[in-house]
Amino acid sequence: MQAWSSADGEIGAHPVEGVYFSDVRVLSGLTVSVDDRPLEHVATSVRSASSVTFISVVRHVDDGTPDPGVRAELRRTASVSGFAERLEFSSRLPHELVVKVVVNYRTDATTLDMVKAGLAEAAAPTVSVRPDGELPGASWVGNDVAVTLSAPGAAVTATSLTWTVTIPARGSVVLHWSLVTRDALAVVLGVDTAAPWVAPALTASDDRLARWTAQALSDLDALRMATVSMPDRQFFAAGAPWFFTLFGRDSIWAARFMLPLGTTMASGTLGVLAGLQGLREDLDTAEEPGRIMHEVRRSELHIPGDSVTLPPLYYGTVDATPLWICLLHDAWRWGMPDAEIIPLLPNLTRALEWMRDFGDSDGDGLLEYVDKTGHGLSNQGWKDSGDSVQWRDGSLAVGPIALCEVQAYAYEAATHGADLLDAFGGDGAEWRTWAARLRLAFHEKYWIDSPDGAYVAIALDSHKRAVDTVTSNIGHLFGTGILDEDQARLLAPRLISPGLNSGYGLRTMSTDSEGYWPLSYHGGSVWTHDTAIAISGLARDGFRAEADELTRGLLAAASGFHYRMPELHSGDFASEFPSPIPYPAACRPQAWSAAAAISVLGSTLGLLPHAQDGVLEANPSSLIGAIELDGIVFRGVSGNIVVGHSGEIVTSTLPLARPDRSWFNDPLPAAG
Repeated sequence: MQAWSSADGEIGAHPVEGVYFSDVRVLSGLTVSVDDRPLEHVATSVRSASSVTFISVVRHVDDGTPDPGVRAELRRTASVSGFAERLEFSSRLPHELVVKVVVNYRTDATTLDMVKAGLAEAAAPTVSVRPDGELPGASWVGNDVAVTLSAPGAAVTATSLTWTVTIPARGSVVLHWSLVTRDALAVVLGVDTAAPWVAPALTASDDRLARWTAQALSDLDALRMATVSMPDRQFFAAGAPWFFTLFGRDSIWAARFMLPLGTTMASGTLGVLAGLQGLREDLDTAEEPGRIMHEVRRSELHIPGDSVTLPPLYYGTVDATPLWICLLHDAWRWGMPDAEIIPLLPNLTRALEWMRDFGDSDGDGLLEYVDKTGHGLSNQGWKDSGDSVQWRDGSLAVGPIALCEVQAYAYEAATHGADLLDAFGGDGAEWRTWAARLRLAFHEKYWIDSPDGAYVAIALDSHKRAVDTVTSNIGHLFGTGILDEDQARLLAPRLISPGLNSGYGLRTMSTDSEGYWPLSYHGGSVWTHDTAIAISGLARDGFRAEADELTRGLLAAASGFHYRMPELHSGDFASEFPSPIPYPAACRPQAWSAAAAISVLGSTLGLLPHAQDGVLEANPSSLIGAIELDGIVFRGVSGNIVVGHSGEIVTSTLPLARPDRSWFNDPLPAAG
């Protein structure tokens, strides 16, 4: 359930506004009036991601003094299957008031993809009003979503709720109305249990990271979901409003970012994706044995204008499979119990085999993709828009496409998958050999010489030519092991060069490309998670100055967006604009943008887990000054870290070691 409104709480003034359930808009309009006049909005108080209060005054029933004497507070709450509003009128006047309160509502049954395309359907579902003598309300069904509206004490029609209300002298009165919804085609469920993490207690000289973290965790709590078939396996929905469901890549990255707060979300994400792992070859859905799915929907998804039609369960992604392996490995290193790892080892083997047998379709040692259906996604990396892989002159690359970062994910997945197999009684030798071959092919084919220093192409095209655009994709290479030290030293400065570093994060495409545009979805905009991945890799590979520079940009952007980071924002230079410029249709909240706060926190502390050795490496930055943090979870145990102004560890209850493995304090015994 999600509700989108104007700042004053009214729904219907803008195309996206409405109350949605399970990718169907059930209300497209909702307004409140008192004696046929609107309320005068004065403030909006966001209580959490699922609750907000709109505060107004009711001037036209007030006395003639300057101070407002009658106010209205409308509290709106969204839950896993319902929507509720509580309207309280309070008065300081010495006499009672009798007023007519009307809530006008407009039913709807438009699917989310049609709203996004600006093609909302005109026809509304037929409303059935409950007869006198029953609990006042109404019901309707549209696109297989059934809605029941209840409004105690109201006179109900198919478009309005009306109360005659007495506001007592120096007193208050409360009205309620609510929706309960049910989707006959549901594939995912909301989750209303307590979040499986404890929000860390974080104070720092610079409070922006703490404020971003607090907002992010509230949003992530509201983005938790499960599938109908596996209700005990929680994952993060990709984002609201457009991607409010399971996405392989997005859900994996969000769970990976959250590992410093525990492995529960990682375990759930790994399990639900393993349960949907490909078993056979199916051209229409792009399913292949061992492949991790891309997205699941309640019904077929049409993207008007793009000739894209996706089946309800779609596998068209090249990177979710290696990233699933990376998440499994990282969760193990943070201390995910062996009892949760062992059942996933067969899925690990199948995922490794998919990379070899299907991901590398032409046998050249690299992973590539091409849409074989004619109606699927033409690009199947994280930059999945149709124009995301361009030559520097702006022309589009022709597939099959072999993205640079996908080779890094695959290399990391194969080497770390081999580590997992060895640790649990298998043999990882084959996959280390496979990874070495991939790394050699990568070094031979992706590097491009330039006067500014050699760099890595975004991709190879169908003719195995290196596509020469400079993009943020190179940031994903760090921390994977695919770069040698000299190569990393060449690329790190480029990530903070003016062409890529906007000052509010890393641009997806450099400004020296013909296709660059600051509001292009993947051709010049800034994505929070993209920058966070680069920060993490730079910090792991020892490029602290570059990691800190990009972190400064994200903290500035977080402040500009009041700490609820959107899916993406404009790539305009921060030096030209005092606040980041929004991308109009961005999801907000977005799971990996929110979870990026935890990743940046971990990178700022320089955390690198080795649960099997009982060691948590730490190499803190001095970027945000002194830090006191309580709530990092390592091997299932929560602990604290205190960092001084210069980045030195003052105290910790965790078994911390420096990168050279000299000890801050005593280690834990090695795992099992």
